[in-house]
Amino acid sequence: MTGEGQPADTTRLGHLLGPHGVQGGVKLYLLGDPAQVTVLRRVFVEGKGWLRLRKTEPLAPGLVLHLTGVSTREAAQELRGLKVYAADSELPPLEEGHYYYHDLRGLPVLDSTGRTLGTVEEVEDAGYQDLLVVRDAARQSFVPLQAPYVVIEQAGGKPTLVRLTDDAPEGLLGEDDGESDR
Repeated sequence: MTGEGQPADTTRLGHLLGPHGVQGGVKLYLLGDPAQVTVLRRVFVEGKGWLRLRKTEPLAPGLVLHLTGVSTREAAQELRGLKVYAADSELPPLEEGHYYYHDLRGLPVLDSTGRTLGTVEEVEDAGYQDLLVVRDAARQSFVPLQAPYVVIEQAGGKPTLVRLTDDAPEGLLGEDDGESDR
């Protein structure tokens, strides 16, 4: 499942902060590495569709994007707050042992004994902590991705499953809580 306005098989890059300059540059608050964006030829802008990326410029905390069809400060202002995505297949390859969040979609989530608890539907940016959206037969749960009790197991440089260690809080995914839904 993808978020509102997000096309299938895409990964969120960040959101647009507003204009930069008078010739249509728009600031991108970036969720990842700028090098992953600078090699892209196009991006998907929420509500606008696929736009060709003419050039990028570094600007903390992200980049300035110059998009086809956005040539004035006013046009860039209209994009403020919109989310920006890249096609998963167009993202550059990563170093061995690293992965994109979209690589986690569809992976099984297991407890420390190997019992399947659910499947990763999505990874959501929740500010300081990214969350795994985990679905089982009865409910959807959120698991902090960077928690010390979440381990992403890999084989051949790609994630294969998500394992919760013995340190995971009991009932994290709603198991054993006696409720059928939240």
